[in-house]
Amino acid sequence: MENVRRKNKMIEIYSILIIDIFCAVVSYASALFIRFNIIHHENYPRQFHLMVGAYIVILCLLYNMFLDANRNYFTRGWYQEFYYTARYTLIIVVGLVVVLYFTQQSYQFSRSVYGIFALLSTLVTYGMHMAFKKAIWKYYRKSTNAAKMLVITKEILAEEVLGNLRRGKEWYYDITAVVIYDADREGTEAAGIPVVASRDNLYETVIQMMVDEVFICLPGEELIEIRDMVQRFEEMGLTCHYNVDLFSHATPNTYVQQMAGYSVISFALKTMDSRRLLFKRLMVFAGALVGLAATAVITPFVALAIKLDSPGPVFFSQTRIGKNGRRFRIWKFRSMYTDAEARRKELEEHNEVRGLMFKMEDDPRITRVGRFIRETSIDETPQFLNILVGDMSLVGTRPPTEDEFEQYNGYYRRRMSITPGLTGLWQVSGRSNIQDFEEIVKLDLEYIDNWSLGLDIKILIMTVFTVLGRKGSK
Repeated sequence: MENVRRKNKMIEIYSILIIDIFCAVVSYASALFIRFNIIHHENYPRQFHLMVGAYIVILCLLYNMFLDANRNYFTRGWYQEFYYTARYTLIIVVGLVVVLYFTQQSYQFSRSVYGIFALLSTLVTYGMHMAFKKAIWKYYRKSTNAAKMLVITKEILAEEVLGNLRRGKEWYYDITAVVIYDADREGTEAAGIPVVASRDNLYETVIQMMVDEVFICLPGEELIEIRDMVQRFEEMGLTCHYNVDLFSHATPNTYVQQMAGYSVISFALKTMDSRRLLFKRLMVFAGALVGLAATAVITPFVALAIKLDSPGPVFFSQTRIGKNGRRFRIWKFRSMYTDAEARRKELEEHNEVRGLMFKMEDDPRITRVGRFIRETSIDETPQFLNILVGDMSLVGTRPPTEDEFEQYNGYYRRRMSITPGLTGLWQVSGRSNIQDFEEIVKLDLEYIDNWSLGLDIKILIMTVFTVLGRKGSK
């Protein structure tokens, strides 16, 4: 049955992709017609605009492939759908501007077409999205092609279970009947669904029904009874879904898988799409190569300045904590005197951050050159080596020291559930002004819970402005 559900999801994804491409092509063709046949009657280079149309199709493919923005398509309401449609159109238009600029073709493109295309694409795509959603709900769920589902539950839970299943808004199943297992309510309704049987006549009734799947929610029943029920339904060729009542309501990232021959139910607060993670890794790898090239250029000058300013090595390394407790050596240009670690204890009372982090604006351990390379974030450029080998990422959470990590509780540790980064959300949110470690953790967890490729790009852009504005670490 998992293959069937996967097939339905693929139908959903590719149907929306085809709709988006169709709407984009129709909107672009209409924009050209309005601009060159209604507003101004003039000829236009058809070959060039065919190529632009191809660019739009490619951008649509990339948007749906990497941003995965339509994964909650059937749960979105009218206003949410309009927001996502408008955002999609904006990204396509901005992407088109960037492509035409870098291919030096923007001068051939009529500026008014951008606006007309954006307006038409938003309206046409939004209309098609809502029409497709309504058609699927209205026709497919009530057709013989939809998976007909029987729900077996207890009287006290019937309304809640049926309500939750309906609110799930999955388009490929239709709840046709319910069995109240612990009461005789045959002939009545529960949440508008007909009650067809109870414990006594369950199997005789199901044999005669049109049903594809059975959803079982019977907390408190003996496991042996549930096992017998599942086996008898399997003998009928039906697919069974058993609600494991470990929690009253599992997280959205709960899933069943095979592990060493066992069927296990896995729980996670956050799961990330593998395609977007792969794209992020490729982006990080490319960024690390560029960063290392820039580091190689500035290293001779920075090294000379560090050596002339104070005795000691050019580079500073320290053990830091990476993803889920992994240890690695972080590399920086040395910005402090060589006895900085030994002197930290005597400065603890001057710590300006509440909690498990040390920061002091006028830290006497920082050298003159060190102060400059910290303000400009030059001291952190050797970390591109850590990024290249995978210990760090371009964007993530700050990797703590071993001393800090030893004092973490479970809540703090969650910030280490992803690969640490060179920059992050709290660094571009006024990091020189944050004076509470709790606020840093809050921002890190906000980043983890809302991660997307778009958010990473936004943080990288904000980091550039932060560095240029000399708002870096001090």
